[in-house]
Amino acid sequence: MPSRKEILQIAGREVTITNPDKVFFPRTGHTKLDLVRYYLAVADGALRGVAGRPMALKRYVNGAEGEFFFQKRAPASRPEWIETVELSFPSGRTAHEIVVRDAAQLAWIVNLGCIDLNPHPVRADDLDHPDELRVDLDPVPGVDWSQIRDVALVTKEVLERFGLVGWPKTSGSRGFHVYCRIERRWTFPEVRRAALALAREVERQAPDLATSKWWKEERHGVFVDYNQNAKDRTVASAYSVRPAPDARVSTPLRWEEVADCDPGAFTIDSVPERFAAIGDPSERIDEAAGSLAPLLELSAEHEAAGFGDAPWPPHFAKQPGEPPRVQPSKRRGREKAPAREGVVPPPAPGKATGPTGRRRTTMPLIEIARAATEEEARAGLERWRARHPDVWSYLAPADVLVDSMRGRHTTWTRIRLNLRNVPEAERPDQEALEVDYDPWEGPRGRADNPR
Repeated sequence: MPSRKEILQIAGREVTITNPDKVFFPRTGHTKLDLVRYYLAVADGALRGVAGRPMALKRYVNGAEGEFFFQKRAPASRPEWIETVELSFPSGRTAHEIVVRDAAQLAWIVNLGCIDLNPHPVRADDLDHPDELRVDLDPVPGVDWSQIRDVALVTKEVLERFGLVGWPKTSGSRGFHVYCRIERRWTFPEVRRAALALAREVERQAPDLATSKWWKEERHGVFVDYNQNAKDRTVASAYSVRPAPDARVSTPLRWEEVADCDPGAFTIDSVPERFAAIGDPSERIDEAAGSLAPLLELSAEHEAAGFGDAPWPPHFAKQPGEPPRVQPSKRRGREKAPAREGVVPPPAPGKATGPTGRRRTTMPLIEIARAATEEEARAGLERWRARHPDVWSYLAPADVLVDSMRGRHTTWTRIRLNLRNVPEAERPDQEALEVDYDPWEGPRGRADNPR
């Protein structure tokens, strides 16, 4: 029996929705067609975040709880009214990515299984000069939402002091975003340099709340992720539904809402009603393009004071002036003893590699979970915590290392614990993983805790 299709008339075009009744959010019951209708209800706002921008497709063909894959190249089979533009990447490769400009094109990519929208910070007519500075506030595990809001408000003050207008939105996940429109005068490296200066200034203003440190072992509080402004990085845009169990939405806010906002209040059901009632708080974002010159002057001051570049993402080529791309604990070990200090932590039972792969470390690390989703990994962490309450009491938020691991087409989540604050005699051995996921084979659980 052929699958059911539904044809929608959108922006003067026919858009076919395949498998419209397929459930994309099992816990809420929302279907693919519900998702399409959501985006049509907030299309003016969603298009403001993506219009004219090349977009990486993050496809959840089996819904929010299934695996996803990134697709940079536009599908070969596409309507003639789907626009593309050729991008080049740091790897040297190129790809034609989709550019969305109207609601019909938006609905077409949602039909591909794109739950959230991931545009680049450039427009298709000038791929070398971003028009958006993106401030991504990423909390370390255990940080309260109130602290994230406080850092967002500090970010607003710093941006204003340097002549930029910040437009806040929830991320729909654990963090928070502040976007700034900028004049299209600066290259990607210059925009990232300005973002790093901003991150360091936010850290200086709120040293107990925020950090600009790239390495997870050095972080505390809320990380101001300057590297989201490096070329080829994308962030979920305004009004993106996120693949969360409750179908949360990355929602633009007014600044006066930030101090009391609850991210759980913004969902696929509530945001269209909010949009109809108050409109889009970021409606005037394109009218507020600012200059990066003041932040770049601050960057020059930092460099004159001895604060040079900071680490780039791992898939980028080594950059001029970049510090050693080595974790500080390993770098200190090298400085003390070139004869390779540290050990390779043992793997979990049945695994070939441990918490650091085959690399040495001076930190006492154990691995807790390898999972298809962060939710599954954190559930495994809670089970481990319940068995080791005394050990848990020694751990600081920064000792819980949650890593998003990227495979060829999908990402998965690893959780490790740094036992540096646990007395040596009380440190538990490496146990079987709470969740044992292999991106090529699928999940397995502990023998005493089947999934």
